[in-house]
Amino acid sequence: MVETRNAGGPEQPGKRDFLKYVLSGGLVALVGSILYPILAYLKPPIQAEVAVSSVKAGKVDAMEKDSGQIVKFGSKPVILIKTANDELRAFSATCTHLDCTVQYKKEMGLIWCACHNGKYDLNGRNVSGPPPRPLDEYRVTVQGGEIMISKKS
Repeated sequence: MVETRNAGGPEQPGKRDFLKYVLSGGLVALVGSILYPILAYLKPPIQAEVAVSSVKAGKVDAMEKDSGQIVKFGSKPVILIKTANDELRAFSATCTHLDCTVQYKKEMGLIWCACHNGKYDLNGRNVSGPPPRPLDEYRVTVQGGEIMISKKS
């Protein structure tokens, strides 16, 4: 039998090589088209911080004396406290130690963090436990029976 190859010259790519490249590319495209939506779903979109200057926290009459409630201030929680003498105070509800959410404890008369037993007085100052600094304070005003919470300047 006689071969028709070039003697000593480079081998020319054939139909098999072309088919191999086309099928490999198709396989890569198939895997990419399956993985991309899965990875895009698992990675949440980046959302900009909501710029909020004030929020309504409810009616003054609806809130009991010596109680507290968590109010959403944009994307951050704020704790609103109505003291025994009807004073309204608001602080960041995020503990300054490890960002746990604090709560008002009526029986202790203070703001308490359940994560590591951090305690704050009703002025937001850290009293005991690991919190390194006081809670951020917010301004509370009453307009037409509605409680308004805004950032303190």
